[in-house]
Amino acid sequence: MESQRKGTRSAKRKPRKLSGKQRRFQRHVNHVVSKAIVATAQRTGRGIALEDLTSIRDRVTARRRQRARLHNWLFFQLRSFIEYKAWLAGVPVVLVDPRNTSRTCPVCRCIDKRNRPTQARFSCISCGFAAPADVVAARNIRARAAVNQPNELLAQGSASG
Repeated sequence: MESQRKGTRSAKRKPRKLSGKQRRFQRHVNHVVSKAIVATAQRTGRGIALEDLTSIRDRVTARRRQRARLHNWLFFQLRSFIEYKAWLAGVPVVLVDPRNTSRTCPVCRCIDKRNRPTQARFSCISCGFAAPADVVAARNIRARAAVNQPNELLAQGSASG
């Protein structure tokens, strides 16, 4: 650290190298993940529904330990990769509003903060439905995509399959 404090050219080289390494790693992971998502959608003849995470960093408050990860990961890059690979494969992509996707009961549609007793668990205070929170959010995203774009999804889905 002493050499970095001096501000010499060699002191700046190490942080720049590490920065590039992380960026390349994130880009690689986003390519691998997007390829797998699109391949699965194409193989099963389904569309892809994504939460519209535009300006998520302004809307979401994160715990101190999660801040670096939230503010560092490239959500838009992953979305872009999914969109262009899906377009090439003829798979429809729909963006949905992310509000309350993990607080809404997929059975009775009750929206309440208390439906999430823990970060990982969903338990509806109205009807008692319980499941992992990620599964509930995914079901709600799928339902919103079908409601928001039914004709477009059907038309594009039949064109690719």
